Parts: sequence; structure tokens; C-alpha cells
Amino acid sequence: MSAAPPSPTPALALRAAVARLAAAGVAGAPRDARLLLADAMGVDPGRLTLHLHDALPPEAAARFEAAVAARAGRRPVSQILGRRAFWGRDFRVTADVLDPRPETEVLVALALAEPFSCVLDLGTGTGAILLTLLAERPGAAGVGTDVSPAALAVARGNAAALGVAADFLLSDWFSGVTGRFDLIVSNPPYIALAEMAALSPEVRDHEPHLALTDGGDGLAAYRAIAAGAAAHLAPGGRILLEIGPTQGPAVAALLAGAGFTGVAIHPDLDARDRVVAARAPLA
Repeated sequence: MSAAPPSPTPALALRAAVARLAAAGVAGAPRDARLLLADAMGVDPGRLTLHLHDALPPEAAARFEAAVAARAGRRPVSQILGRRAFWGRDFRVTADVLDPRPETEVLVALALAEPFSCVLDLGTGTGAILLTLLAERPGAAGVGTDVSPAALAVARGNAAALGVAADFLLSDWFSGVTGRFDLIVSNPPYIALAEMAALSPEVRDHEPHLALTDGGDGLAAYRAIAAGAAAHLAPGGRILLEIGPTQGPAVAALLAGAGFTGVAIHPDLDARDRVVAARAPLA
């Protein structure tokens, strides 16, 4: 009787996965394959190299195969893993919410640059912005809104997992919001409908279109926010809006036209316009 073939090592499985992902057009195939293999094996990605010549248990091999197949189909890594790191914390991610992006940390940094006691996050999604701000400022209170009940469920779950108290409301921008805040933040849908076809399959085919585009010119959310924010900001309160890299002048003009002061456009680490900031008048 011939001996059974040896089980594949993680190193061999990784090499095959990288080739498969690269052939599927996945940018960063080696990085993604390593993340998926580490998750399938239940080891820290930074220590995966230490385990590449171990035996690969059949159940881990099956998990890795399923994950690689999903990634080859251009499903985002965060959705496969079910989480994404943001500002040093892990947030649960599903197909019902946008994947938190590193460039959004620019908005968080600007928000944390000044004190605040009560923050409103419009279109909260995973809750990554709101919950990060509240975790970094434990004495502050916060409200997150979204039009998606499924997104709000994800945000509530992230709040519970992080041990951060926040209120979440089903609201179309300000429709369900009462009271005033000294900080309003938002990363609204800003991709124009005409730009959707050019997005990567990971975004276009797997992230919620409701959170990506307004179905028009990409400015509808900013018009609604600019029109309603003054009624919900304390005198001198701040508003910080993430934008697409070509939208700075248009969004700045909307806020200035609504009576906001100190309007400024801030870049991200790639020197692209990323956040428009402004203040409510003092009186």
C-alpha cells in the first residue's frame, strides 16, 4: 500500500494562493494571502513566518481555501475576516457598511485636536468615527445616525465590543436628531453616479451603494448637511466633513453659503483634499 501524500505546508498553500490572487487581478496579493492564512490558522499575522513549515490542519486548509476563493472573487479582505483595524482598534465589518479607510483617520485627528463634549456622527456605518472619538475622549457623549437599520446594528455591536457608550438613531441626516452638539462629523456618500463604474470591484460590487453614492453628482449629502447643521450646532461648534479629492471647493462653498465661518480644506497624507472644516457663528 502506497503512503498517503504529505499534507501541504502553510508555505506551499501560501505560494499557491498568491499566484491565484494575482491571476484574479488582486492588488497586494502577497499581503492579502498572508492575512487570510494567518486568520485561517489562528495565528498573529506578524508571527506567520514562524509557522510556515508547520503542518496545515485540514480544517485550517479548508478555511484558507474558502477565504482565498472569496478574495479571488474580489470580496474585500475586511469582509472575509469580518473586521478592520481603525485608529488602533478592530471594528466588525459586514457587507452592510463601508470598510473604514485609513484616510478617514485625518478627520478623527482633526476632531481630536480640540475639546468637545457632545458629538454627532451623520451616516455612522460601522461607528468607527464616533466610537473612536468617544474612546479617545471618555468624558464625551455621542450620537450616531444612519438610514440603514443593518448598519446601525453593526455600529451597536462595535460599541458593545469596545465598551463605548453611544446612542444610535435611524435618521435621514437630521430628520430624527434633536438637540445641539459642539461637534458634527460625517463621511457621507460622495461618489458621483458617473464615477461608480470606475471603482474597484471590491468597492463597486461588495460595499453598500447607499453609503457610496447619492445617485447624482456626489454633493447631495453635503447640501443636506450644510442646510441642517446650523440648527444642531452650538455657537462656535465645529463641523468636519470627509470629501472626495475634487470636492473641496464645492463643499467649502456650501458651508460658507450656509453661514459657517473659518471654512478650511485639509489634505490627507497623500496631499489630496480630504476634510472640509468649519465653525458655527458665535452668535
